[in-house]
Amino acid sequence: MIRLCSTEDVPKGTVVSADVDGTPIALVHGEDGVFYAAYDECSHAAVALSEGEVSGCTLECWLHGSRFDLRTGEPTGLPATEPVPVYPVEVRDGDIFVSLTPSNGVTR
Repeated sequence: MIRLCSTEDVPKGTVVSADVDGTPIALVHGEDGVFYAAYDECSHAAVALSEGEVSGCTLECWLHGSRFDLRTGEPTGLPATEPVPVYPVEVRDGDIFVSLTPSNGVTR
């Protein structure tokens, strides 16, 4: 697991981008209070998901409106039809850690 930042750096309902050993990560503090990490590129168009909007446990791509379930990486709205990688996240002593092994088996 790799430390990304403090929990205080990501307010609830927001997303930040991070580069972890060359892998772009969208780190989300879901409205459910849980932290999620997804590959920071829409599977439909090569744009940063971290620039999108958080809604519940989904992240919406700002360009065409595709939504991705942050728990599974699966698209929940067109035009995207392919999932994005999602990564395990742990919170320890106020710090957020992520693993670069996708929990959903999707690779980029």
